[in-house]
Amino acid sequence: MATVLVVDGANVVGARPDGWWKDRAGAARRLHEALLVADLPQDRIVLVLEGQAKGGVRPGRDAHVLTVHAPKDGDAAIVGVVREALEKGDRVTLVSADRMLQARCGGATALGPTWLLDQI
Repeated sequence: MATVLVVDGANVVGARPDGWWKDRAGAARRLHEALLVADLPQDRIVLVLEGQAKGGVRPGRDAHVLTVHAPKDGDAAIVGVVREALEKGDRVTLVSADRMLQARCGGATALGPTWLLDQI
């Protein structure tokens, strides 16, 4: 059984008022780079990006971080990633402050963006 950290990229980036709205792709790239070097307890990290943020990180695996580009809305992609991991028997932690999304991802432990930002 693996442990998987699923990161709602838009929600995490939006939690820190550092001007991310001026360069969404750059903000996504900085988050991805931080996740690559972070010392987190999970075996795998899945970063889900949507909209303009997708321009900052190519989709696919980079070391232990898998970047997923949401084809439409990020929430639907996140729910799919979480469900797939849970079906494999993985232990999943979702990082998002979106309570509706957390409810849709039943079975996953939910942590807010502040937890992740404090780790990286």
